[in-house]
Amino acid sequence: MTRSGNKRRKQQSGGGRIAVLAVLAIVLLAIGIYWMMTSSAPPPQPPRHTETSSPQDRKTYLPAAPAAPAPAATREGDGRYPNETATEEGGKKKAPKDQDRAQGQLAVIIDDMGSNLQQARALAGIGLPMTFSIIPGLRSDRDVAGFAARSGIETMIHIPMQPKGWPQRRLEANGLLLSMDETAIREHLGEYAHQIPTAIGVNNHMGSEFTEHEDKMRVVLEMLKGRGLFFIDSVTTPRTVGQRLAREMGVKTGKRDVFLDNEQNSAYISGQLAKAVRMAKKNGSAIVICHPHEATIATLAETLPTLAGQGITLVPVSQLVR
Repeated sequence: MTRSGNKRRKQQSGGGRIAVLAVLAIVLLAIGIYWMMTSSAPPPQPPRHTETSSPQDRKTYLPAAPAAPAPAATREGDGRYPNETATEEGGKKKAPKDQDRAQGQLAVIIDDMGSNLQQARALAGIGLPMTFSIIPGLRSDRDVAGFAARSGIETMIHIPMQPKGWPQRRLEANGLLLSMDETAIREHLGEYAHQIPTAIGVNNHMGSEFTEHEDKMRVVLEMLKGRGLFFIDSVTTPRTVGQRLAREMGVKTGKRDVFLDNEQNSAYISGQLAKAVRMAKKNGSAIVICHPHEATIATLAETLPTLAGQGITLVPVSQLVR
């Protein structure tokens, strides 16, 4: 009995050591697996911004200190991001046009010049590019033309043309009429050029009836082409054929975009000028027509010098004809 008991105790002792070794092996194996898994796992990621953050904060996280807010001059909508906008169209973003930064050219034509030299001097005193359009036959037409030439101001011939409602509606005695034949029209045009030899172009004075007739306008434009003069259509009727026909005939041409002073008060004139500025920025250029009235001259003197700060360059009208 004693020998068999000792034998059993030895067997139990050996089995216990094996069990302990097995448990130890399992623990070591688990530790090794855990170490391998933790060493290969990616580092913890920084927390994401919440849905309550502002749109400018919802950007890719940077480990460094957060960037300072963008200065006002570089925020969206100032023209720095030409391919972006605040609203989406077709899945793409486009920048809104910044009208305040847009550039444009503006030509100012002063019609009805030639009555007196004082008006010409007052306008020249503004010191900015403009164009005088002189009615041939007025008492000071040649004096004004000579003064303009000496002052570096370009001149045009302001050709009187038959308006609707004539003869009840007044027209200069030397104006072009529909009743005139081709020879008479050419004679009148030749006399105009003789009276104002410094002119480099023409535009129509009145002419709401005359400029609707292609046969009469063709005679005028042929004469201008032969003398190398350009034509500005004053657009006194929506049915004018002037600019279209001039282009067809190869005469350099342009058209009036805005009349500034149909009303003689500064507020109206300033408003019309602001309209012309918007058109110049949108289209690249604009042509305005006004007259040498006292209110007009005063408003131009006050307003024109401010246009450069709005991105507008004043130019003689000859630079805008095509």
